[in-house]
Amino acid sequence: VQLVESGGGSVQAGESLRLSCAASGFAFDDSAIGWVRQVPRKGREGISCIGGRNRTTYYADSVKGRFTISKDNAENTVYLQMNSLQPEDTGRYTCALLKECGTTWYLENWGQGTQVTVSL
Repeated sequence: VQLVESGGGSVQAGESLRLSCAASGFAFDDSAIGWVRQVPRKGREGISCIGGRNRTTYYADSVKGRFTISKDNAENTVYLQMNSLQPEDTGRYTCALLKECGTTWYLENWGQGTQVTVSL
């Protein structure tokens, strides 16, 4: 299993970024993928996930209405479109292979992450 994130960077508040998670080594079409945000001294937060064939989506309240998750089976890639970014969105974003997409997450594998920094 391999999950490789890209697309992070430094932006100003109100701007947008799109994160990508390129996946290989498992049945991507059937698998749930999530994005986890880690902030030093604040722990990890599961912010969004998308299911396998049912394409169920979940968003944490902190990003609902601003972030959109999508899945491209042809490219084996999951995207996270992040709009109206705020300083509190700063953190390391890691994509993870999940047992299923819901309100409780069981992480089976994860990538190295990509850093997002939002300044005023």
